[in-house]
Order: sequence, then C-alpha cells, then structure tokens
Amino acid sequence: MSDQAAIGARRGVRRAKRATRPPLWRRRRREGGSRALRPRRRRTAGLPGTLGLTLLGAVFPGAGYLYAGRRALGAVVLGIWLALLGSVAWYFGRDVRTSIDLAFDPARLKLAAALLAVGVLVWVFVVLTSYRLVRPRTRPRWHTAVGNTAVGLLCLAVLVPGAMASRYALAQADLVKTVFDGNASATRPGGVSEKDPWGGRRRVNVLLLGGDAGEGRTGVRTDTVILVSMDTRTGKTVMFSLPRNMMYAQFPESSPLHDLYPDGYGVGTAESEAGFYMLNAVYGQIPERHPGVLGESDNEGADAIKQAVAGSLGVRVDYYLLANLSGFKQVVDAMGGVTVNINEPVAIEGNTDAGIPPIGYLEPGPDQHLDGYHALWFARGRWGSDDYERMERQRCMVDAIVEAADPVTLLTRYLDLAKAGKEVVYTDIPLDIAPAFVELALEVKKAKVKSVVFKSSDKFFSGDPDYDYLHETVQRALHPKPKPGRPAPPKADKPDQDTEDACAYHPEDETVSASSGG
Repeated sequence: MSDQAAIGARRGVRRAKRATRPPLWRRRRREGGSRALRPRRRRTAGLPGTLGLTLLGAVFPGAGYLYAGRRALGAVVLGIWLALLGSVAWYFGRDVRTSIDLAFDPARLKLAAALLAVGVLVWVFVVLTSYRLVRPRTRPRWHTAVGNTAVGLLCLAVLVPGAMASRYALAQADLVKTVFDGNASATRPGGVSEKDPWGGRRRVNVLLLGGDAGEGRTGVRTDTVILVSMDTRTGKTVMFSLPRNMMYAQFPESSPLHDLYPDGYGVGTAESEAGFYMLNAVYGQIPERHPGVLGESDNEGADAIKQAVAGSLGVRVDYYLLANLSGFKQVVDAMGGVTVNINEPVAIEGNTDAGIPPIGYLEPGPDQHLDGYHALWFARGRWGSDDYERMERQRCMVDAIVEAADPVTLLTRYLDLAKAGKEVVYTDIPLDIAPAFVELALEVKKAKVKSVVFKSSDKFFSGDPDYDYLHETVQRALHPKPKPGRPAPPKADKPDQDTEDACAYHPEDETVSASSGG
C-alpha cells in the first residue's frame, strides 16, 4: 500500500471514532461532571499541617480557602476580614470618646450585639469549612478525632467571648435606657448640648444622695448628702458633706420654694415636728406638701433637695445621682468589694433611737477589704458615733468606690454591676451628655479630691446653721486664692482636707474598744 493510501486509511479510522464518540456534555456527565475537569485541590499531608493551616485560617479567615485552591472565595473572605479589621481600628482608634459614645447609644449597642453574633457564626463556619478542605482525604481515625477536637476548642475560644460581648452590649443598652433615657427634671441647667455639655461653665455640680428607707420611716430619707463640684477642664474636685439633721435649709431666691419658705425650711415650726424639717426630710416632704411646685419632674423629691442644697451652700446644683442604700451592697458586691481604712470600731446594725445594740463591729485597721454588707454598715453605722463621723466615712466610701472602679474590675464584673446599677441608681443627667460625664470621671480619678465636712464647731451648728459661713466656706474651697488685701485664713480654720489624707489610716493613741460603744 502506498504512503498516501495508508495516510488516508488512518484518517478514515479517526473520522469513524469521532463519529461514534459521545458529545462533550455527555462525556462530562459520565466521567463525574464539571467537577472532574477542575484542577486537583491541594490538601495537607498530616495533622500538624492541618491544624497549622486551620489556625492560620482562623486568624486570617479565607487563608484556608486560598491554600485549598478556592482562590476567588478565599480572596473575597480575606478581603472582607481585613476591611472589617481596618474599619474597627479606625473607628475606635481615633478617640476614647468614640467608644464612650457607643456605650451610651442603646440603638447602636443593640445593633452591635446583633452584628457581633452574626459575625462570630460566620467566622465559625469559615473555620470549619477551611479545616474540612485542607485535611487529607485519607487519614487515620485518631487524626480525625484530634483534629475535630482541636477545631472545636478553637471555635469555642471565640464563641464564648463573642457571646459574652453581645450580652455586655445588651446589658449596657438596658442600663443606659433605664437610668438615663427619658428622665424629666425641673431643675436641670439649660443651654447644654452634646457639643457643649457644660453650657460654657467651668464647674459642674452633682448632688450625691443616699436614700435610706427603713422601718418606721415614711418614704425615703436622704441621709447621705454630698455635693461634688468638678472642674470640667482639670477634673479637680471638691466634695461638700452636709449633715442629715441640718435645719432651716435655704432655697434660692429664684425658686418657688423660696416664696413658700423665705426664712428657711421649717422656721417657726414646733420643736416636736423638727424631724419633718431636717435636710434629710426635704426629699419626701416637699412633694407631699407641695406637689408640682417646681414644675414637670419624674422625681420631685430630688429636685426639691437640689434646691435646698443650692440655697444653703450658695452654689447651683446641676444634677443629682441617687443610690438606694438598701441596694448599695449589691453594687459593692458586684465590684468585688472595696478597701478602706478603719480608724475606730464601726457598729454593724443596731438602732440608737430604739436602744437596740449592734451585733458586732468593724475593727480598726488599714486596708480593710469589705464586702457589700460590711461596706454598707461602714457607711451608715451610727451606734456609738455621731452623724459627722458617719459623714466622714461616707465620703471615704465614695473615694473607695472610685478607686475600685478600675477597667479590669468593670470588665470582669460588668453584668452584675449593670444589673445592680439598674435597680438602685437614679439620676437626672440626660442621656446625650452622659458620655461627657464619663470622660470627666476619668479626669477626676486622676486628679486630687478635696473634702469639706460641715460638722459641729464654734462656727457651725446643724440645729441653727450660719448660712453666711457656709457660703464663705464653699467659695473659699472652690477658689482657694485669697482676695486682694484680705489675709488667708489660718490652716486650723480651714474645714477642707485632701480626701486621700482624710481617709488615711491614722489611729489615735487610745482606741475606743468595741465593747464600750453605745
């Protein structure tokens, strides 16, 4: 056969084979579909490589997909992850105010909680699928068991913190809405806004109240009355403590209460009714006697005592913060306790008026760590001591709480703190400027705090106070520089003292024994 004939014969055979060969779509179905035509996927050779790549895919989601040959999917997932990281770093890295603003926005907190929950679930899905893509096709059973366990633990390590962060966000949203949102007040300052939270003022004054409801009492009596005056630029703070039994509280001339009590609250009343006209009775008595006198408010008692303190001290009172002392121990327990110096025995329980002795005493000593129950009695114990000693302990307790409120404590115990705070804390600080107060509190924590306690002396008597003296003392504490041509008062005549010194451990030569109290 000639060469040309042989070539033609071979061509004829090839044509015949092509004619009988099924079409491409049918061959693909018979040979395993389009997946059979894909390039072979890359997998690891053993357990160390599998776990290493899975961990890499957990830190950089999408990396496992890229290794396994799913390049498009891996690039998309990794790109989204890096974009999210960059956005979060930019958002929160600009200023601490950004984080504080988020913490006081219930709507954004709830959205953040939802996004975080979804994000964690997507992350877990990516980790699990990356692990299944990169592990060897054939492997011993122990390899599978160890790998599944390791990946499960890795997912839990992110699921648990993610779930906790979502709970924290929801708890914070609930706390903010309960305490700050929608509170109405007749005595809040005007001219404040989110951009100008202090209304151009150099100082902001907040009245701390301890509401002490108990057996035999009508309503809540504010036995703790402390005005905290903070410099809005430096955080330097002065605390003024007033005795609960101070009589004839003054009201500012601009207040409707001044028209009702121009000479002071309770002037001219019978001595037998004195208990209804002490400073601690203003909170309950004014709303009962003169409902709505100050205007629209959801806490008329707080507005009334703000006016009483403002007139008595000669300074404005911007806001109040009331803690129900019956729930105070919950807050302290939620913080893990507080540490104070105890300079003399402090009674636990007992009732001086009823003649009921205490069940025990807090013994003197430096750096005493107290739980909520004992911290409550450190602040309120009065058996064997007077109101002024209790006032000093109360301002030391305020200082101890500020010291205990470190970031680690707040983070690890936040859910308990949020629950306790929601039940025992009330305020008229509006929600839109609450973040500014948090920033100011951070400055106060770093600055010096002075205390002024008005206790019995030749210049002050709670039964008939010299309010001119109170006004002068307050101004001297807030503006310590003496006026031109007027000598500074001698040190012994100054009632103000650095809180750190006032609350230090300095026992006297003779310590009162626990058995002699009463």
